[in-house]
Amino acid sequence: MQSTIDLGGQRYRERFGRYYEEFNVGDCYEHRPGRTITVTENTWFTLLTMNTHPMHFDIEYAKHSEFEKPLVVSPFTVALMVGMSVSDVSQKAIANLGWKEIKMTAPLFAGDTLYASSTVLDKRPSNSRPESGIVSVRTDGENQNGVLVCTFERTMLIARRSHEQETRANY
Repeated sequence: MQSTIDLGGQRYRERFGRYYEEFNVGDCYEHRPGRTITVTENTWFTLLTMNTHPMHFDIEYAKHSEFEKPLVVSPFTVALMVGMSVSDVSQKAIANLGWKEIKMTAPLFAGDTLYASSTVLDKRPSNSRPESGIVSVRTDGENQNGVLVCTFERTMLIARRSHEQETRANY
């Protein structure tokens, strides 16, 4: 994956992401750095999304649960994993087409560090947009102990390399 574009005259622009042609079924991309989740971030996300379940922000309530402390709200986990994967799998996306099979496989807590990786499951040319293709990946999230905490599949419409000339002039 080329990391810069030579604009000429000793001027360069950072390049992130992969074009459709650069994806290969079976390839796995480890997304780094990891992300340590704080109590404040979990509380903010919970309240911003109007999730009123006290299991995510009330320490006293959570003490009486099987976990004995608040859980990280699951949409925050998914959002972090998507964000961590952008530079590897969707920086060149034209659109997200969908997510499926989202599974929360183990609890995640404030203070845990989340790591993610994505494996290419499928790719095919787009039938309606010749300048792009469709890529599906499975993204797995693990905590600092290597425990799988979340997994999901994501499908995206990804630009082909030929699309670069069209977008380069505008960005």
